[in-house]
Amino acid sequence: MRKKTRRRTFEHVEVIDAGAKGKSVGKAPDGKVIFLSNAVPGDVVDVMTTKKRKAYFEGVATHFHHLSSKRTQPICNHFGVCGGCKWQHMAYEHQLYYKQKEVENNLKRIGGLDLPQILPILGSKKQYSYRNKMEFSFSSNRWLTDDEIASENEIKDRNALGFHIPGSWDKILDIEKCHLQEDPSNAIRLEIKNFATQNGLSFFNHRKQEGLLRTLMIRTSSKGEIMVLLQFFEDELEKRELLLKHIEQKFPEITALLYVINQKQNDTIYDQEVHCFAGRDHIFEEMEDLQFKITAKSFYQTNSEQAHELYKVALDFAGLTGDELVYDLYTGTGTIAQFVSKKAKKVIGVESVPEAIADAKTNAQHNHIENVDFFVGDMKNVFTSEFIEKYGHPDVIITDPPRDGMHKKVVGQLIKVAPERIVYVSCNSATQARDLALLKEKYAVEKVQPVDMFPQTHHVENVVLLTRQV
Repeated sequence: MRKKTRRRTFEHVEVIDAGAKGKSVGKAPDGKVIFLSNAVPGDVVDVMTTKKRKAYFEGVATHFHHLSSKRTQPICNHFGVCGGCKWQHMAYEHQLYYKQKEVENNLKRIGGLDLPQILPILGSKKQYSYRNKMEFSFSSNRWLTDDEIASENEIKDRNALGFHIPGSWDKILDIEKCHLQEDPSNAIRLEIKNFATQNGLSFFNHRKQEGLLRTLMIRTSSKGEIMVLLQFFEDELEKRELLLKHIEQKFPEITALLYVINQKQNDTIYDQEVHCFAGRDHIFEEMEDLQFKITAKSFYQTNSEQAHELYKVALDFAGLTGDELVYDLYTGTGTIAQFVSKKAKKVIGVESVPEAIADAKTNAQHNHIENVDFFVGDMKNVFTSEFIEKYGHPDVIITDPPRDGMHKKVVGQLIKVAPERIVYVSCNSATQARDLALLKEKYAVEKVQPVDMFPQTHHVENVVLLTRQV
């Protein structure tokens, strides 16, 4: 029988820091770190532990003796239950401070790096309504609030269209208003939920794997275009068309109205056929003089305005004069490759996802860019000496890997190839620091620029310029 965690209480704990995964940090009387989910640095709190580990506790603040001056009032009614915006209760200037501090700590402690002065983090002009893509889940058995559970009233409406409760695959919080995406996102979501409920369209049951409506994705662009994709579990033509026709009539501004019938165990659509019900099967995003075709399966940075700032930093760090051969590793849909192409002699992009490379080629053709080539394949298998011998030795390499960072073979090949400059873009400064530690035998860190792509969360992008040591 599994042993139950023995909960402990600590009184008057001062919250001293904010750390990884959006947790704040205090210390128990014995010196052990306590990670808290609902406090801000500067708070003085009583803590009840929820988990005990060898080196630390996890817990929640149960009483606040003193509220930090770093606090601000969250604007969202769902804050504290929804896990999407864990730092809404911290003023934005302090969010930026702790993001910058995390980058610096990771590079120094994990990477063991000698750092130049880190450039001040680039904050986002928009602290809300900045996301161009949101995904919501349907549920026939929604998450109940504490007040609802305590009430003796019978709860008849259990339908939800919202977000997964953190750590729960089958618990969906019904969302009244989300502040992360510009309208008409909220209006579209609420209309779909209300119409489906009024017309008896069944919501998905995650445990029983049954029901008509499964997920909703809404994408918007800076051009004002809108994509709506509904994912259905059951294949019921009449009910499906009833809902889709209603959406088409209610929101004529929708550019692409799409659907998927997915009867797999998981919600991913990348191996599913996407059907176009009305309009186009894509929308367009703009960045300076470039246009990018965005399909339902396309990857594109979810904060369009900050993506532009991020790419400007990458281009500046690359120091291009027009004579360089640039490799763009983990190129995705080729957005960085195309953005820097105007200052390069040639750019070669490599990515493991075939659909992303297909999008990259389409967009390059649409933008009349002729000095880019794209190749598909696992990076550690494609980025080889034979590849370089065939396509040319790079002067500059830009790498933007996923959260796990680069494979050791890729890092080893970077050292072997030894371009003059490497621009390392990362969404995870911990794995970035690990990779930089391996590269420091041949490269020095020249510049570091954190960029905040996701206000109200702990996530932060970081760009590092490495220069080869003679």
